[in-house]
Formats: sequence, structure tokens, C-alpha cells
Amino acid sequence: QVQLVESGGGLVQAGGSLRLSCAASGRTFSNYAVGWFRRAPGKEREIVAGISWSGISPSYGNSVKGRFTISRDNAKNTVYLQMNSLKPEDTAVYYCAAGGSVGRLFRGESDYWGQGTQVTVSS
Repeated sequence: QVQLVESGGGLVQAGGSLRLSCAASGRTFSNYAVGWFRRAPGKEREIVAGISWSGISPSYGNSVKGRFTISRDNAKNTVYLQMNSLKPEDTAVYYCAAGGSVGRLFRGESDYWGQGTQVTVSS
């Protein structure tokens, strides 16, 4: 089992920045790809970003490319999501998830999920 705990959400004005953290415990976290997803009220879940176990070649959803950066520190069992130039449409609950590969995460196939952290962007 892998337990995932998100933190760093909050209220920010449009144009501002937040950094989310996903802290993992349990089985060897460094073996897993990790993704960030979000779900806005009334909308489908959307993948935001994914990163492989090595941290090489992260992938991003089209709506956040150029604004968000995913990274990981396997020594700290933590994955980060740096969110810049935030927009009101980024408002959502953000979840991290771990799975076998970034490709599987982008297909919605995840083995473990966190509980989520709320991000609210005011206009």
C-alpha cells in the first residue's frame, strides 16, 4: 500500500501561485509514476500533470502547459506541483495519484489516490 497526502491548497488571486505537495508513505514510492488530477464542480476529473519514477520527461494536460510544473524528490517521498499564473478556471480539488506509468495515469488508471486539497482562484 501507498498512502498519499496532499497539502498546499488554498485561496489565491488570479495571476498568483501555489505549490502543492503530495507526501507518500508505505511501499517504495520511488517505483511509481505520480500524477496530479483535479475535479472542478460539475466537471469531469482532469489530469493535470504526470511524472515518471525517474522524474524525466514530465507530461502535462493542455490546459496547464507552460504554467504548471511537476517535480519529485524521491529522497523525501514527495511530489510537487508548482502552479503559476493561476486562473479562476483552475479552481478545483486537486488530487495526487500513483500508478505504474505516466501513460497509465493519463488513461485514468491509478493504483493509489490521496484525499485531495482545495484550490480556489478568485478573479
